Amino acid sequence: MKEVLRKLLRTLSHSLPEIPFEIRYWDNQSERFGTGEPSFTIIFKHQKSIKKIFSKGSMGFAEEYVEGNIDVEGDFVYLVRLGICPEFQNIKLSFGTRMAALMNHLLSLNTLRGSARNIAHHYDLGNEFYRLYLDESMTYSCAYYRNKNDSLEDAQQQKYEHICRKLALKEGETLVDIGCGWGGMLLYAVHHYGVKGLGCTLSVHQADYAKKRVAEEGLEKSITILLEDYRNVKGQFDKYVSIGMFEHVGKGLIPMFMEKTKSILKPGGIGLLHTIGKERDTPFDPWTMKYIFPGGHLPALDHIIRTMGDKSLIPVDIENLRLHYSATLDEWAKRFEKNSDQIKKMFDERLVRTWRMYLRGSSAAFRWGDIRLYQILFTNGLNNSLPMTREHLYKS
Repeated sequence: MKEVLRKLLRTLSHSLPEIPFEIRYWDNQSERFGTGEPSFTIIFKHQKSIKKIFSKGSMGFAEEYVEGNIDVEGDFVYLVRLGICPEFQNIKLSFGTRMAALMNHLLSLNTLRGSARNIAHHYDLGNEFYRLYLDESMTYSCAYYRNKNDSLEDAQQQKYEHICRKLALKEGETLVDIGCGWGGMLLYAVHHYGVKGLGCTLSVHQADYAKKRVAEEGLEKSITILLEDYRNVKGQFDKYVSIGMFEHVGKGLIPMFMEKTKSILKPGGIGLLHTIGKERDTPFDPWTMKYIFPGGHLPALDHIIRTMGDKSLIPVDIENLRLHYSATLDEWAKRFEKNSDQIKKMFDERLVRTWRMYLRGSSAAFRWGDIRLYQILFTNGLNNSLPMTREHLYKS
């Protein structure tokens, strides 16, 4: 098995010669690939880890790392960069692995009950956990960096401002936020644009936190937070936003999501969908789907646009912010590592390793892989009053 691994590593090193790395084996032997000081070192503690990699691919590597059978020293991002290579991603998975992935998908479908269960899997880690690596507004989505040296706090507020300008928010309008998280978007829009807002989330922890913030700021008459599935939201609104929630909908339910969007956005109303996606309809990473986001689906851009069109929701502007999300994830990862000892005490070493793999892996996937972050501005039917250029988005 060691020789099979060596062959793969030589291929990966040939594909990315600018990333030197080292491998240490269970028998105290070591090898270096590439030239120069290693960017990272992978330590295999057991030969069985190699077998698991060649039967389960990236899922096998991640599981072995989380279990502590593989250790990593050095730059984790460059390790994941290597793992994104087609030569690694195209490892032929065993029949059992493929069947297990299919079964996991079927068990995590986003029915009304299933959606609540899937969201609980991720967010029931609690507000104190997320507070340790998010910004002070508890925003859990891609920030917007106007300058590379922006703080995470500034970049998240800039993201909200960017969205408000795209929506052309005006005082007195109503805004619905589907998947409102901890309430950051609604609080920003009410404070800076004088709107009235309604948000929904399936996370008990998020809903409780958002309601508390609304009450503390005396905004109960301006903001309503519902612990509710988006399918049950009622009413019609002038403006619509959904930030980082669409990935939880599921491929088969995208038409239903668009139908609901149309029904709660007034005719001519403006909406913005902020979502991770891809150019091509490729499978979601099975490890992420099983351990991080059960029920998740990263939609292809053309699927989003076609299903919008089927409901007469008209795309107006599409912006790809993938490098902004990579920068956001890098900052989350730094804060996570700074607090990793505390997180380990709250949970255990396995969770620390799981989240390290998730945050670093996601950053690498946005920077070098096939994952994008789209902001899609749309209208419910024709609206001829929108600005004809993007100039209003960038004025100070």
